[in-house]
Amino acid sequence: MTGVTEEPTASRFVSELEPVVPEQVRRGRRRRRPGAVRDREHMSTGAKVGTYLVLAPIAILFVAPFVWMISASFQPMSTIFANPPTWLPDDPTLSGYKGFLNVGELTEAQQSQGHGDWKWFANSAFVAITITVLQTFFNALCAYAFAKRQFPGRNVIFVLFLATMMVPGQITLIPNYIIVQHIPFFGGNDWMGMGGHGWLNSYWGLIMPGIVSAFGIFLLRQYMMSIPDALLDAARIDGAGEFRIFWNVVLPLCMPALAANAIFTFQGAWEDFLWPLLITSGDPDKTTAPVGLALFVVQNKTDWNLLFAGSVIATLPMIIVFLIFQRHFVRGIAVTGLKE
Repeated sequence: MTGVTEEPTASRFVSELEPVVPEQVRRGRRRRRPGAVRDREHMSTGAKVGTYLVLAPIAILFVAPFVWMISASFQPMSTIFANPPTWLPDDPTLSGYKGFLNVGELTEAQQSQGHGDWKWFANSAFVAITITVLQTFFNALCAYAFAKRQFPGRNVIFVLFLATMMVPGQITLIPNYIIVQHIPFFGGNDWMGMGGHGWLNSYWGLIMPGIVSAFGIFLLRQYMMSIPDALLDAARIDGAGEFRIFWNVVLPLCMPALAANAIFTFQGAWEDFLWPLLITSGDPDKTTAPVGLALFVVQNKTDWNLLFAGSVIATLPMIIVFLIFQRHFVRGIAVTGLKE
């Protein structure tokens, strides 16, 4: 009988060592330093009551405006700004949603403002999802290089990345606009980037400037630092290349941090107003939801019931995304920064 030694494989190492990081986190949570805050399970009844007494008013303060906006979206114009405000409409109506979605007849004022269009939300969904996917991927690539690869000037380059977070976005609007306008071979431009409009009034201009984030790189880099180097060395011994290690070993262990990065990215891309307004110049085919909602605000009159209805519809995707990825989001924020 001959003994055959099974050769290690990258997938086997991943399946065996994948719980390493969560186990380290659990061990770290069980050890409480002297003077540290006690876990919720060990809090006294008085401490729990005091916590709820402090947090409940704060939660109500933050939730109340959104609840009132939902209530106002089902009210006619005559009762929206009643004093005191109406939290539960006596005669709820869907006229705001019908008018925003162009279902039924519109008044002349609504027609002059433009009406709600599902294309706004389709544009926002396409742009936000594309930016989220691309930024999460490229942020993870950069974070892997900074966390697990050794090359000259690594720390200096990483500090420069972090320094860009201190630059307000408004300062870079004009340079980014000029760069997007003079992209070669797009929008009628020649190889020198002259003669056309480049990426203006296009999805390219809406998406490409947002595919990398210094904050996302920092977040993922801190999480990847907690992954044991022995796991990566085992995969290299098995013959796996760097990209395979990144894709099959590192990314599966970074799902909580990736979810946190995706939520931040989607929220920022969905709510972005100034950059789409500059790039699209009001082009109805490229208008996103925030820019489209601004069309309802005119100089002398605003159809608030339509505006509130559109705001509720525009807010729902962010709430749904957060509820779906909430567990991964909280876990990613909690364990980011822990090292082996």
